[in-house]
Amino acid sequence: MDFRRWLQPRKGLAIAEACIIGVVAAFSAVILKVGSGSLGALRVQSSHILPAWVALPLVGVSFGFLAGWLVERLAPQAAGSGIPQVKATLANVPTKLSWRVALIKLFTAIIVLGSGMTLGRQGPTVQVGAGLAAGMSHLVPTSPDHRRQMIAAGAGAGLAAAFNAPIAGVLFIIEELLQDLSGLTLGTAIIAAFIGGVMSRLLGGGSLDLSIELMHYSSRFYFTEIPFFLLLGVLAGILGALFNQGLILSIKLYRRLHISLPLRMALAGLISGIIVSLLPASFRDNTGLREYIITGELQPTIAAIAFISQFILTLIAFGSGAPGGLFAPSLILGSVLGHMVGVLSFQFVDQASPITYALAGMGGFFSAVSKVPITAIVIVFEMTTDFNLVLPLMIVVVTAYLVADKVFPGSLYEKLLQLNGITLTKKVSVEGILNQLTAKDVMQQRVETLDADMTLEEVTQAFSTSHHRGFPVVENSKLVGIVTQSDLTKIQHRHLQKDTALREIMTANPMTVTPVHSLSNVLYLLDRYQLSRLPVVEGKKLIGIITRADIIRAEADQLNGKNAIPGPQPEPSYVVYQTRSPSVGRGRLLVPVANPETAETLLEMAAAIARDRHYEIECVQVILVSRHSSPAETPVRTTKSRRLLRQAEVLAKKWHIPLHTQIRVAHDTAQAILETINESHIDIILMGWKGNTSTPGRIFGNVVDTIIRQATCDVVLVKLGTSPQSPVPSPQSFNRWLVPMAGGPNARLAIKLLPALVTLGDHPQICLTRVFKPLEFQPDMTVIEQALRQLMRRRQLASTVIATPVQANSVAEGVIELVENQGFDVVVLGASREGLLQQAIQGNIPEAIASGVDSTVILVRGAMT
Repeated sequence: MDFRRWLQPRKGLAIAEACIIGVVAAFSAVILKVGSGSLGALRVQSSHILPAWVALPLVGVSFGFLAGWLVERLAPQAAGSGIPQVKATLANVPTKLSWRVALIKLFTAIIVLGSGMTLGRQGPTVQVGAGLAAGMSHLVPTSPDHRRQMIAAGAGAGLAAAFNAPIAGVLFIIEELLQDLSGLTLGTAIIAAFIGGVMSRLLGGGSLDLSIELMHYSSRFYFTEIPFFLLLGVLAGILGALFNQGLILSIKLYRRLHISLPLRMALAGLISGIIVSLLPASFRDNTGLREYIITGELQPTIAAIAFISQFILTLIAFGSGAPGGLFAPSLILGSVLGHMVGVLSFQFVDQASPITYALAGMGGFFSAVSKVPITAIVIVFEMTTDFNLVLPLMIVVVTAYLVADKVFPGSLYEKLLQLNGITLTKKVSVEGILNQLTAKDVMQQRVETLDADMTLEEVTQAFSTSHHRGFPVVENSKLVGIVTQSDLTKIQHRHLQKDTALREIMTANPMTVTPVHSLSNVLYLLDRYQLSRLPVVEGKKLIGIITRADIIRAEADQLNGKNAIPGPQPEPSYVVYQTRSPSVGRGRLLVPVANPETAETLLEMAAAIARDRHYEIECVQVILVSRHSSPAETPVRTTKSRRLLRQAEVLAKKWHIPLHTQIRVAHDTAQAILETINESHIDIILMGWKGNTSTPGRIFGNVVDTIIRQATCDVVLVKLGTSPQSPVPSPQSFNRWLVPMAGGPNARLAIKLLPALVTLGDHPQICLTRVFKPLEFQPDMTVIEQALRQLMRRRQLASTVIATPVQANSVAEGVIELVENQGFDVVVLGASREGLLQQAIQGNIPEAIASGVDSTVILVRGAMT
């Protein structure tokens, strides 16, 4: 247990991981830079050996096809920029991010950039850093939150290493990827980005100087230039928005070709090679082109050609799905645009410097494309370390961002994800709920505990009289251990004395959580160590316990808007009447009674199950009062309710089944039933349903939907059939039973209930069926065969069993047609909570069957454990 506790997320572990991630990300960034540069140099050299119109297209088509083939075969997630994939992963969308993806991305990005496609290495570096961090997080078991923080740190370290800009790496995480300002996230991001940036400088240039000194320049800024900087911002915003729209259009056009990724990338390499071969020689090296634009004396025509060609070439390359980013093309386009505006400004302001405009344009166009204005400002500033540049840079970047967001609203990366069917919404999600709520919010404060000094005999007796499978063990109100039924099973062969102390057999130092643990961390611990419950402690004091059912109930409450009901909130129900029988059963079955006409039939069905399982029956009747009055203080008349419960007592005495009854005064029927389930430790609830509902947005009605969603026990929902002879069928007429089979635990649960329920009929027959599509000529009968074996194991099964496959376009249609043609009395369906409540386009299958037949329908949903 101490080792497990060591594996839980700690700040020291996070810092150590961040340091390693920073170093690894820096190495990958340098490898990508050197590899793509060397391969690009060979490409340029080949254009001097062979004619450019031969060499460049040949290199582009061959390298493009090779990179596409590797991505398609080994890691399809490595296609494209990489930033949308990282963003999706951090938003808890199932997207593969691993060492394999990172390595394929690194290798193919080198090939693509070396082939001459007009893309950048910064986007791939972000995905490579995130992928390496994701792979590393699998080596050390940690929580999902911790893993997301490490992936974000890896992405930031990759960007910092690519740009030699550690602050920008941190800001990019906050502004675009994670949008999280928590202390641990920010701390790990800073450490990883700083180490990535520093290591990149050491490996790339051997200098720790914060100025990379790409060129010797002197920026100048005068207030008379503000209108020109505003003009530059507007142009950058408009053209950046058009650039984003062009990227989306390019992807759609490639997809209309219906060709594989290798062929798309080969086509992009071919077109890029042809276009570049027709341009001046300086355009064949993207890095050199950017520096030439910033430092050189470009003629306006050359600048215009550079802008148009870079614009088109980037659309061609990116739309194909080639591994490459948009940061470098954005910077080149921005610098060219800024240079042209700077030349225009120089005609009116003699002191204007085209270099300043080029640098400001870099930030402006980058901001318009990526929608990260703060990161754009910091990246350019960290590259130049020129304070004179800050004010014009801010003017251009903010203006460009506002204009671009007006013309092309939303994040480009989210729109790229939408093209792949992934939509990132900010609505309340299950993952959001798990991160927002803490253990204190949903834990059970009333905890049944055992004392450490109890004897083995007392512990065994406690388990036999309780439905719990485990108990916390306390000593002086402090948690010292936990004991489960499996612990008792393990010690049976040891032949211990009955007076053996509990402290000798319990599991000491159990896994615990604190009240401030998020539900995502709690669920992670439950899943990782295969636990069903976790004690909640403050220090060593036990203050509660949390189970999987508590977490599921909290999710359902939040998603159902239970905490957002306007007006007075319901108070707990109040018990005004109850009777108790001896607690001698192995479990307890709850029957809410409300309708005198159907109560007897439901009670007979409950009695059949209780006899078969040796259960007790709990009967509850709910009296509703206004939400503006307290259930505990409102006077009510219980005469009719007690008369109904006395009817249940008579039947229970006849069947020799222990029966408990109670009358509850409540604001809400479902709430009162759920409270009864928790307080009376109910194992099964059997309740009736009228067969339809008029409540908008509900499947079975307010009460039944809530019970299905939140009850932690097994749920048996009964819709009694109707006939001209009798509005309520007698259980003795339940002779022909139809059980549609589709596999799953709830179908097996329905089969387990059958031997008890069929005893109600005089001459019962069971028909197992499975609905198959008309095109399925050889139906798989495995599920039905398993169900038959399960039923045959019951030696006292007093019914015949047959199996019949049915062909139909839908499950509901097939079952309804079978019931109508062969006159089945009862249909038994096993369904999950999601299946019962799902409202899909094709409708709700259990509800459709229940509403579509006149026979009795029994819906079974297993317990939430």
